[in-house]
Amino acid sequence: MPQLPQSETSPPAPLLPHARPCVCGTFLRRHKRFSVEMRLDGRDVWVHSNNSGSMLGLTRPGTPMLASPAANPARKLAYTQEAVWLGETLPDGSGGVRPGKEGFWVGVNTAVPNRLLEAAFHVGRLPFAAGYTQCRREAVRGQSRLDACFTAPDRPPLWVECKNVTMTEDDAACFPDAATERGRKHLRELMDIARCGERAAMFYLVQRADGRCFAPADFIDPEYADLFYAAVEAGVEIYPFRARISALGVDLEEQLPLRPGPTA
Repeated sequence: MPQLPQSETSPPAPLLPHARPCVCGTFLRRHKRFSVEMRLDGRDVWVHSNNSGSMLGLTRPGTPMLASPAANPARKLAYTQEAVWLGETLPDGSGGVRPGKEGFWVGVNTAVPNRLLEAAFHVGRLPFAAGYTQCRREAVRGQSRLDACFTAPDRPPLWVECKNVTMTEDDAACFPDAATERGRKHLRELMDIARCGERAAMFYLVQRADGRCFAPADFIDPEYADLFYAAVEAGVEIYPFRARISALGVDLEEQLPLRPGPTA
C-alpha cells in the first residue's frame, strides 16, 4: 500500500517539543502549591508543579493532565506538570480518565513562555523583534533581572518580561490569576526602561485555546491592572500570543488584540 506523506500521517513537530514524551494521568489534588497528586496507570504519584499562581479553574479532581518525566531520574518527584485538560473526558480503563474529542489542553508550566520566546526568535516568528540579532535570557539591568534582552548594533535594547496566562473571563484571556507584587514590580521596571529611551515589552503567552482578546485581571489584582494601563501609556509594548498545547509540546500561534482600557 502506498505510504502517505509524513505531513499527512502525523502532526508537525511543535516549536518547543517536550524533551521527553509526556504521560497522561488523572489530576487528583494540589498540595502546598508546588506539588500535585496524579493517578497514573492505577497508582497515585506526586508530581512537581512550578506554577505559583492560583490555577483558578484548573484544579478540579478527575481531570486529565499531562506530566513530563524529570531530566534527573533521581529527582524526588519524577514528573513535572505540563498541562490540564478542559472538556470531555472518557474512562482510561485503570480508574482514571483521558481526554475526549471535545476540549483543549491548558499549559500550566511557567517555564514555557521564556523558552518559547527564545525558540520563536531564532526561527523568525517574533515580528516585534525583527531586525534584532542576539537574545540574552535572564538579562540583568542595574538591580533588575528580566527574562530576555534582544540586541542589535543599530537598535536600542529590547527588554522583555514573560508571563504565563491560564485564565479566561468574559472572552478575554487574563493575567494574573492571583495578586502579584512581583508582577507589579516588573511593570514598574519596564516603565522605567521605556522612559530611558529603550524598548520594553511584556510577552504574555496564553496557553489555552479560548479567549478572543487579552486584558489585565482587574477583578483579581486591580493594582496590577492600573499599572498595566499606565505602562501602556508610558510606552511599554504589550504582546499577548496564543499557544497551542499538545502531548508533543507547545507551538506559537496568533497574537491576540488588547481589550481597551478604562477611559478617563
